[in-house]
Amino acid sequence: MAATHTIVRVSGVKKIFRMGKHRVEALKGVDLEISAGEYISIMGPSGSGKSTLFNMIGGLDKPSEGKVFIDEVDIAQLDAFELAWLRNRKIGYIFQTFNLIQVMTALENVTLPMTFGGMNQDDAVEKGIELLKLVGLEGRYNHKPQELSGGQQQRVAVARSLANSPAIILADEPTGNLDLNTGAEIIELLRTLSVERQVTVITATHDYKMLNVSDRVVWIVDGRIDRIENRADLNIQVGGIRRDEAPA
Repeated sequence: MAATHTIVRVSGVKKIFRMGKHRVEALKGVDLEISAGEYISIMGPSGSGKSTLFNMIGGLDKPSEGKVFIDEVDIAQLDAFELAWLRNRKIGYIFQTFNLIQVMTALENVTLPMTFGGMNQDDAVEKGIELLKLVGLEGRYNHKPQELSGGQQQRVAVARSLANSPAIILADEPTGNLDLNTGAEIIELLRTLSVERQVTVITATHDYKMLNVSDRVVWIVDGRIDRIENRADLNIQVGGIRRDEAPA
């Protein structure tokens, strides 16, 4: 990994949800810096706050307190147009449920962010075909999501995340709906993209296989960062991670 500059900076972020009379503090003062080109996995049990942190970094939600910077831009200060521009140009998203548009073909799903970004249709189609080839879907351009397997749909989602050559890919449980082998293929694909394209990959995941390709692992417990570990410090075993202090 060739780290260059800090591309994501999270400073004192808290997130409070109110449900009727109840107050739930999902994040309790999170500080985190991520360098350009890193592959980061955010790990933690359900309800730990990892998906909330993921949403803060992606500009999908705003902190109750604290700040999130993308390339030193405080994204909470952006208006709706500026935030939409940043999400379209700087960040690619991959979701557990794929989030493909069912009435559109694989190629149309991939080219949609490009046309939103102002690229002409011919150039978008050419780049879309190139990206679908890159993720191993040559010949599937005109298939709609229901005509593709779960793994193929997630490959379309990976191609779509690369549509506007983002600096950051955010992947929320990208292997959650996939079988073991297909999940491993998606993980390896993301790692290859991170290395070859110098894209920063940030995943929120339960999948211990993700640890094999991560530069660092951020462990979230009860809305706080419990610890941050380098890949070299982890002793990964089949079915989990062998550490006395690793969370159950």
